[in-house]
Amino acid sequence: MSGAYLRTDDLSVGYQGKALIEHIALSLQRGEIMTLIGPNGSGKSTILRSIIRQLRLIGGTVYLDGRAMAGMTEIDVAKRLSVLMTDRVKPELMRCEDVVATGRYPYTGRLGILSAADWDKVHESMELVHAAELAKQDFSRVSDGQRQRVLLARAVCQEPEVIVLDEPTSFLDIRHKLELLAILKDMVRKKDLAVLMSLHELDLAQKASDYVVCVQGNRIGRCGPPEEIFTAGSIAELFGVARGSYHAGSGSVELERVDGTPEVFVIGGGGSGISVYRRLQRRGIPFAAGVLHRNDLDFPVAEALAAGLVAERPFCPISDETFERAQALMASCGKAVCPLEDTGPMNEKNLELRKLAEQKGWLIQQI
Repeated sequence: MSGAYLRTDDLSVGYQGKALIEHIALSLQRGEIMTLIGPNGSGKSTILRSIIRQLRLIGGTVYLDGRAMAGMTEIDVAKRLSVLMTDRVKPELMRCEDVVATGRYPYTGRLGILSAADWDKVHESMELVHAAELAKQDFSRVSDGQRQRVLLARAVCQEPEVIVLDEPTSFLDIRHKLELLAILKDMVRKKDLAVLMSLHELDLAQKASDYVVCVQGNRIGRCGPPEEIFTAGSIAELFGVARGSYHAGSGSVELERVDGTPEVFVIGGGGSGISVYRRLQRRGIPFAAGVLHRNDLDFPVAEALAAGLVAERPFCPISDETFERAQALMASCGKAVCPLEDTGPMNEKNLELRKLAEQKGWLIQQI
């Protein structure tokens, strides 16, 4: 990739002179989020810590703005690259704005005295990450989500071109995970930053990243845009998934299906059956589902969890043949549940299945 702001050339990283991963070639542009994914212990943090010079390189070169980082001073690097790692920071007796202010160290000289312009940068950074209201609060007394925004403000306060983040959402609940990634996306767009990070939440990595790097044991595996990386086969191979499944379209994972002869037939569609499928799976009850079009919201979950599935081609009315197969499967179950409430011309025969279940006394109200 030409014009890359951060680049690695044949990098080897590891510990005590022993390489863990070799031949690492990354190329990160400004205005781009690159995310490392992979199993725990695969070396994602080792790569990041080596790039930011917390670990000594075993081999290769890291270039920052076209210059080899090995020949740059700490201050030169700090003016271009900032870091947010997973280590919990516990400064004593510091307000949040004081923590953010430490990000001005590349510009304050030996005495570390902030000018009025420096304090403007501090408060601007806190505004940018929606943390302005925390300025006077004790850093040790704010929540994990607030603390992470403050630390991100500190990284932004350095006025870097690149931010490196190691598992930035690790300690956050879902609301604060989404907020943090939304803030990162906004900063990348507004300030033309380059972001290099690791994430273990695949659904977030799929949605937030411009480019994804698979760290796989002692090597770098597939690399590319999310739509190329997040396929069921690739993710299963990367993480060694043997039980359960990953659905590339939604970025969701499902536990393994309950094997056995289906005991309940679920008449779903349009997303109505998903909670029923998962409830049956949790209770260890094998079930069948249908009739579902292959482009229906219910289909990937039913395909992962159902012991029997009757499907129809997308955008086609349910055929007589498909209806008969569903009818036979429902009869073999002897029980049916119908969370489906609304139908259209494509799946109106599912209402006939419901009526049949009522007539036969198979329909139960809830699971």
